[in-house]
Amino acid sequence: MADRPFWARALVNAGREALAFGRQAWLLRHDLEGAAPHAEVQDGDDVVVLLHGLFATAGGLRPMRRAITRHKGVHAAAMTYPPGPGVEELAERLAALTAELPGAARLHLVGHSLGGVVARFYAQEAGDARVVQTISMASPFAGVVGASALGFGAARDLAPDSAVLRRIRLAASATANVPHLSIIARADAVLRSPVSHALPGGEVIVMEGQGHNTVLFDEEVARIVERRILGRRRKTC
Repeated sequence: MADRPFWARALVNAGREALAFGRQAWLLRHDLEGAAPHAEVQDGDDVVVLLHGLFATAGGLRPMRRAITRHKGVHAAAMTYPPGPGVEELAERLAALTAELPGAARLHLVGHSLGGVVARFYAQEAGDARVVQTISMASPFAGVVGASALGFGAARDLAPDSAVLRRIRLAASATANVPHLSIIARADAVLRSPVSHALPGGEVIVMEGQGHNTVLFDEEVARIVERRILGRRRKTC
């Protein structure tokens, strides 16, 4: 698509993003209570905790859950939350979810948009030694201009000058105890200058032609996440 004129690329990207948004809307009705980790999770197993974005539910993460749970000893969990609570409260809810898991399970936190911010905040603030990595997809670590105007906690925390984002960025720059991968959607229409939203000090993969919502359903993104989980699994076994 690189040889097409800019307007044609923009039109194609907009169409794909609209389709992804529609697919996510269709999946909203699923997993309203979240998705509990598999009952057979044992000490030493890998659990991928998936966190959705603003105005979404865990249902939108179903395709990725299916992709990453094909491997023996790899399980998935997710939780659904309303748009109101701030990042710190959502991290507390995440702590309650992970408290149900075995003490020697390895946790991989994967989040889309707001979910990636929550995942990183938890990894840096909760002191949970089970977290082996965090992965974000189209997450606004540099903040979203105008977000605070929405008035509720999560939106205020996504403002560029929010204390929560500042804490995350400072901690990420100071330590690499828990590695992070930022998957950036180059054609993200929600975030200005998408690459600038990568977590400081972390690894970055830029997906050309992907938008804010299409990264959720892109097969290559799912393969990247899958490979990262399996890669960290081998390193920690």
